[in-house]
Amino acid sequence: MEEKMRLLKELQWLDTEAGKVRAELKKLQDLQSGVDQEADRLQVMADSLTQEMETLKDDLAQLGRNLEQEQENIIRSEKRLPEIKTQKEYLAVLKEIDTAKKLTKEYEDASLAKESQMESIRSESNEKTELLAEARAKAAQVRAEVEGRIAETSKQLKEKELERDGLFSALPAQLAKRYKLLHDRRGGLAVVEARNGACYGCHMHLPPQVYNNLLRLEQVESCPHCNRLLYVEDRG
Repeated sequence: MEEKMRLLKELQWLDTEAGKVRAELKKLQDLQSGVDQEADRLQVMADSLTQEMETLKDDLAQLGRNLEQEQENIIRSEKRLPEIKTQKEYLAVLKEIDTAKKLTKEYEDASLAKESQMESIRSESNEKTELLAEARAKAAQVRAEVEGRIAETSKQLKEKELERDGLFSALPAQLAKRYKLLHDRRGGLAVVEARNGACYGCHMHLPPQVYNNLLRLEQVESCPHCNRLLYVEDRG
């Protein structure tokens, strides 16, 4: 019975230590992932701004072509005026010129608005590019700092898991099954100390008979309240 309790206590200790190592490993991985995600987020924003600028360049080019076309229309129409014979045709050409001038003004205003928008986006893009460079540098620095720690922590975890598996396989099958069920259901704490007549898992008082049985170490006892497996550290 003493050997069973020794195995249970060591198994619980290893599981608890492995849990701490897993938490540390996750913390390191989350730190690494966090800086990478921030850099990726800024990259998406920078790419989006670049695409916006490309679209604006295309719009400006089209506006420039439209403006050039209307200016040519004005020149062509104005050249026709001296040759016109009828008032009706003269008025029609004047209308064409007026329409072309209005369109020219609209295209000029639209071009100015696009240029202003592009300047604003260019400024924002430069800012995001600087932030992205800083984020990438930080990500590289963090990665360099934590990669070694992640590798070492992963090694520690593997060693503890191997040792733990050895202890688990040494337990009688029924007791191992019982331990695993409690470990899964009780937040990783399946084996706890009983002290001063109480279970240190749920902090409830134990029936005197249960505590006396623990002192005699005749069988593996469970807390009647939380069902965790109990041991007494000092039976003297």
